[in-house]
Amino acid sequence: AYLKTLEAKLSKMHSGDRVLVFPPATALTAHTGNITVGAQNAYRERNGAFTGETGLEQLEEFGIKTVLVGHSERRDIFGESQSFVAEKFAYFKAQGFEIVYCIGEALKVREAGEEAVMTHLLSQFEGIDLSYEKLIIAYEPIWAIGTGRSAKVEEIASTHAALKKHFDRPLLYGGSAKPANIKEIISIDGVDGVLVGSASLEVESFAQMIFA
Repeated sequence: AYLKTLEAKLSKMHSGDRVLVFPPATALTAHTGNITVGAQNAYRERNGAFTGETGLEQLEEFGIKTVLVGHSERRDIFGESQSFVAEKFAYFKAQGFEIVYCIGEALKVREAGEEAVMTHLLSQFEGIDLSYEKLIIAYEPIWAIGTGRSAKVEEIASTHAALKKHFDRPLLYGGSAKPANIKEIISIDGVDGVLVGSASLEVESFAQMIFA
């Protein structure tokens, strides 16, 4: 129902824009249209005894070729190490997936200064092929996710500018992006799009952001 409603609205989408939707695994579905459906998480095997995980074979059932890798919640809550994240990246790269690769820092790192932030963020590229043509990078300051507090324009601009020196791939900002601040965020140099969280749960809210 969400996809059907959003597709109807996207008939007026700006040329060149793309919309990707990452539903939970229980809602994955085959879809054709303006929206690309991706997986929030998947395991680095085709199939096998990996209880609770979604493998490549299951994604293929729905024709899904896009996946999030390295989201802060996978790293922090589920304990995915950088080496494990890099293995997942390499696996889905080998399968030709479009990969939205997430990086971000905790509040204590941000408070330690910009140099500490960049050292931390660059460490999250260890084992990642930044030249992969189907790679999209999402910068998500962890302290701004789901808190209602977005990073300041100056913080986003400086971090994106510093990151852009290390790769030539689309760079999204994620962290409490919502209808009220979307225009300000996407007007920042170096911000190529947004990774939207809770503001995308309501289709009307999400559509409002798309057409901002």
